[in-house]
Amino acid sequence: MRTPPSTAPSRGRRRDLYAAAAAVLLVTAAVLIGRHIEGTSRTLFVDWPPLLASWGPHLGPGTPAAVLVAIATVAYGPAVAARLPWRALLPAVWGTATAWIFSLALIDGWHRGVARRLTTRYEYLQVIDRFHDIPAALQGFTQHILLDSPDHWPAHIAGHPPAATLTFVLLDRIGLRGGGWAGVWCVVVGATACVAVLVTIRALADEALARRAAPFLVLAPAAVWMGTSADAYFAAVAAWAVASLALAVTTRSLWCAAASGLLFGLTCYLSYGLTLVALIGAAVLVLGRHGIRERPALLVPLLAGLAVVPAAFTLAGFNWWEAYHLLVTRYHQGAGGIRPYGYWVWANPACTVLITGLATAAGLRRTGAVLIRRPARPRGDVRLAFLVAAALLALLVADLSGMSKAETERIWLPFALWLLPACALLPRPRAWLTAQALLALLLNHLLLTGW
Repeated sequence: MRTPPSTAPSRGRRRDLYAAAAAVLLVTAAVLIGRHIEGTSRTLFVDWPPLLASWGPHLGPGTPAAVLVAIATVAYGPAVAARLPWRALLPAVWGTATAWIFSLALIDGWHRGVARRLTTRYEYLQVIDRFHDIPAALQGFTQHILLDSPDHWPAHIAGHPPAATLTFVLLDRIGLRGGGWAGVWCVVVGATACVAVLVTIRALADEALARRAAPFLVLAPAAVWMGTSADAYFAAVAAWAVASLALAVTTRSLWCAAASGLLFGLTCYLSYGLTLVALIGAAVLVLGRHGIRERPALLVPLLAGLAVVPAAFTLAGFNWWEAYHLLVTRYHQGAGGIRPYGYWVWANPACTVLITGLATAAGLRRTGAVLIRRPARPRGDVRLAFLVAAALLALLVADLSGMSKAETERIWLPFALWLLPACALLPRPRAWLTAQALLALLLNHLLLTGW
């Protein structure tokens, strides 16, 4: 018997709530079991599992601005995103996302929330002076990765290819010195990732879906960790690599193909784990296969661009594969070798719930429903769902690898941003946006996060 039209939407909304409730249970279990493990064996190396954070309710100078941005986005975001001309919407999204990230960071104050983040003993700015001779530093980079090597690199420098550190070295060289400028760089550049995701959705799926996704990308709880983690900058580079590829296959632009290849190459030299962005890129190629068939020459600038950054670093004396294998050893020399895989393999997804929000949990449920019932769904919905599923697959591979035990609230930012567009499939966006904003505000006001 056919379901009455009035029954189907209400049933879908109930299932959305079930998905959100399941996400809440997952996070609750990760907190309670994690606190028990840390209290008994102290093998998690985090104070407030599953996050690298500590309990510390507080207010700060960013509180009024964060509340104001949240209220304005919830109240007017969906309508403005639907009506604003596309060329005006993109800078509006960038500006609002930047304001949201900055206001959340400033809840902890300028010094702790922005200026000091990238200057701690684990971070990139600790080694600026060791790159006074950049060619020599690159040639000897792998010699300082292991903990028992002389003058071993701090954790984040050892854990990433040198393009990450070189970014901050070059900022220092042009006069943008210190943690304040580094933090501003990560926030301002990182906020452009939202724009790149919207450009991709419009090119591959549907402009209306991109407009519906826009407020969710702006008001993402992930903003708590995008200010001021270097992973926000990494996320933007990766997102623009994907967006350029989407434009290349839809507009047949050789320049976009070359830019995509160049950015994909840079992405791989910012973080080893971001090689998994290739899964999202592969989804773009599948969705844009007609463009490749009509103009196979697109592959030439794409591959040529892809070779530029690896060739430059290799000629400079840095061996990516050697460094990666040394990193695996270094990872197991430290906390990564002690943290229990059996906890983090399911607690990491709990972290993802906290950075993407309950709306995304409900949106992923709808994504699965779209893929299961593809013939009955609009073409744009199916293409959006396919793209989101590729990002989810990348996260799953990263999780199962065992190389992301903890701290995924920042490490997985480049993948988590691609889950947020699933929220475009949700009805009643204001209610879900309210949930997103409340989660971000509670996290930043109740916890002192490590990033």
